[in-house]
Amino acid sequence: MTPNEFQSKLANAKALDFGTLFNQSIELFKKSWLQGFLMQLFIMILMLPFILIIYVPLIMAIVAQSESGDFDPNNVNGLLEGFTVVYGLLFFLGIMVVAAMQLALNAAFFRILKALDEGAEVRTSDLFYYLKGAYFGKLLLLMFVTVLIAVPAALAFYLPLIYVMVPLAFFAVIFAFNPEWSVGDIVASSFRLGNKKWVLTFGLLVVSYILMMILTLVTCGIGSLFLAPFMFHPIYFIYKETIGFEDTSELNQIGIKKEF
Repeated sequence: MTPNEFQSKLANAKALDFGTLFNQSIELFKKSWLQGFLMQLFIMILMLPFILIIYVPLIMAIVAQSESGDFDPNNVNGLLEGFTVVYGLLFFLGIMVVAAMQLALNAAFFRILKALDEGAEVRTSDLFYYLKGAYFGKLLLLMFVTVLIAVPAALAFYLPLIYVMVPLAFFAVIFAFNPEWSVGDIVASSFRLGNKKWVLTFGLLVVSYILMMILTLVTCGIGSLFLAPFMFHPIYFIYKETIGFEDTSELNQIGIKKEF
């Protein structure tokens, strides 16, 4: 599919029903909850090294000061300033790399949703489909664009962020099914789809988030690992019902059997 074909399909898209999409999301979630849990688990594992890079040196320095009996809060403040200078750039670059890898997992999860929706079987390794050198540069650039859009929107009293969160939500799904597109085409198409279905998408995301938070509280936080991926399901169905898919062999090569 080309960006022009995408625009043509979007212009002729039918109206979508909130209840139908939400019910479809629940039914697909019953099939995809395990893959969603694994995705969340892998994301946590990716984040762990960078958490250690930031906090372990700081904790070790504070413990060393305490053991010497010369603990001074002012020294701790100076230490924090030193860490900000030394680790600031490293932390930012690390976060961007992890965010790009998370985007790769999210995009692969959309491919898995398509396979499960069509009754195909999947493998755990399908989650790593986009963690390849051929895609990583584009994913990293896409994350930089996300930051450049989200940060100014958040600084503008958060109201613009409420608007842009909908187009941003389509970045991963559009990349997942059109990985050959340029970053500019992905961003532009995401905003076109987001503007076209803004109210519907925002409503589904808000309801899904509220439901997820309630169930997370009921399960004492543990349920978030299983429930957070539900947010991807309405996005998938909006894309499916608005744009649809092309039956290409690459997109249909999702696994032969389940392996965990």
